[in-house]
Amino acid sequence: MPGEGGAAQDRFGRGIHGFILTCVAALASAGCKGPQSMLDPAGPSAHAIALVWWWMFGVFCVVLVGVTVAWLLAMRSRRSWAPGDAERAGRRWIVGGGIVLPSVAVAALLIFGSSAGLHQLPLPGGQAASLRIDAIGHQWWWEIHYPDAGTSLRNEMRIPVGRPVDVHTQSRDVIHSFWVPRLGGKLDAIPGRTLVVRLQADAPGVYRGQCAEFCGLGHAHMVMTVRAMPADDFDAWMRTQKGAP
Repeated sequence: MPGEGGAAQDRFGRGIHGFILTCVAALASAGCKGPQSMLDPAGPSAHAIALVWWWMFGVFCVVLVGVTVAWLLAMRSRRSWAPGDAERAGRRWIVGGGIVLPSVAVAALLIFGSSAGLHQLPLPGGQAASLRIDAIGHQWWWEIHYPDAGTSLRNEMRIPVGRPVDVHTQSRDVIHSFWVPRLGGKLDAIPGRTLVVRLQADAPGVYRGQCAEFCGLGHAHMVMTVRAMPADDFDAWMRTQKGAP
């Protein structure tokens, strides 16, 4: 059987391997891009959400490294404890690591996350007036309605670049969840209720939306396309829709 020295070396090796895997995961996540990646934001609301995620990930890495280093040092320590010292040290770890550290982390996350959450709300003010669009969930498709133009689209939303869009979510059957990851946060569509989330696109492009709440057998196919258009092109399109029968 291996001695204490061999066991300590094995634990040290596992700790190093875990640290390396964490670093590799961090590098891999830094390259996360794609039509539904919240780490590839394309609007102010999505940028705020991504920033919170990166701060959380950074704090997690710092805590993980700190705990790993403390554990490795403890495993390699040959200190002999006097009577009562181990118990006092254990209490300090419980208070510091089990009460103080989580309390500070949760409070900081609450403060930081609340400010980011303001970007998702339809607050008054800003340089451009917001546009209202109704997103109505059905099993298993999205009805996108423009009250100002009196027209509706199926599984397609068109928005102007650089202008806030207040999406009013509703549902005609079960609970759905409206989410365009690269443009903002997600919001449930609940029967009998209307909820509002604000989106905005920084640049023209095509973005993918997805129902983020399991709503039945066709849930995986309940997707939509969001087309962000230059403001002039969007205004011209809206005029054609107002004149449509």
